Amino acid sequence: MKDHHKDHHKDHHLAATPETAHWGRFSADHPPVLTIDPGDRVTIETFSGRAAVLPPDGSGHAVAQAHRDILAADLPGTAHLLTGPVAVRGARAGDVLKIGIERIALGADWGYNVVRPTAGTLPGEFPVSDTTTTLIPIDRAAMTCRLPWGATLPLAPFFGVMGVAPPPRWGEITSIQPRLHGGNLDLKLLTEGATLYLPVHAEGALFSCGDGHGCQGDGEVCITALETSLTGTFRFDLIRDAPIDLPRAETAEEIISMGFHPSLDSALQIALRQMIAMIRERTGITETEAYQLCSLAADFAVTQSVNQEKGVHGRLKKALLATG
Repeated sequence: MKDHHKDHHKDHHLAATPETAHWGRFSADHPPVLTIDPGDRVTIETFSGRAAVLPPDGSGHAVAQAHRDILAADLPGTAHLLTGPVAVRGARAGDVLKIGIERIALGADWGYNVVRPTAGTLPGEFPVSDTTTTLIPIDRAAMTCRLPWGATLPLAPFFGVMGVAPPPRWGEITSIQPRLHGGNLDLKLLTEGATLYLPVHAEGALFSCGDGHGCQGDGEVCITALETSLTGTFRFDLIRDAPIDLPRAETAEEIISMGFHPSLDSALQIALRQMIAMIRERTGITETEAYQLCSLAADFAVTQSVNQEKGVHGRLKKALLATG
């Protein structure tokens, strides 16, 4: 697969404002707020959270005025606060959008975690009569957060939601479920330096992102991570006529497959089939041999168990793909 981009890229900045932000929706009919060329970089600002989760006055934690402006605009929609969409000039159905995640910067000195009684991996099992929201201080210099009971956690920021428009015939869809367009992947491996590949379904691809996570465990079991504001710098390239039908990713050391389904068993099977295909594309070994390699060396984990469409991801070290 060959990237299509200019020799000289341009850098763009997309601030989160009432004009560039939207709540929890993907559609081929959403007009882009920015149009770029393949090879360009875009630094995209995102915020997380409605008024109910903001730090109270006097807490010592600052809330960006732009975040307050977006909330005051009372934009329609639910779920995640996203920035975009960004159109990539020339992108068309059948292409793949290659997204290099070059930098992720924390955008606030606070985040939050929410437990809702009827949601998460253990719905109805906790003696809470209402939503529990916990404000979590962030030390941006130390790259840590401190929990109320005193534990300090290291941060590894990533965007929970990165997606393009779905097929036009789908109309408008929510950002809650991960699907073939990407969306609410909640894959903690997509940190700074990773590359995400998304199949393109609509003209311009129409990329949006948000749902910033400061840290998260595989599974995201209580339905939220350390939800916080992030600013990401992405490089967008096009791969023409690439035969992939689900998101996939890679880091410097590993290739990463993904599977989504209401059943974790089925999600695992999908992620496994995807990994087998990725191995064969890189090595030319037989399907049975790739299946064996997965059993010997690939690791599969529950990405998240809380987005209705559950996620499983597989990872395999690139060094193990050598056939000589």
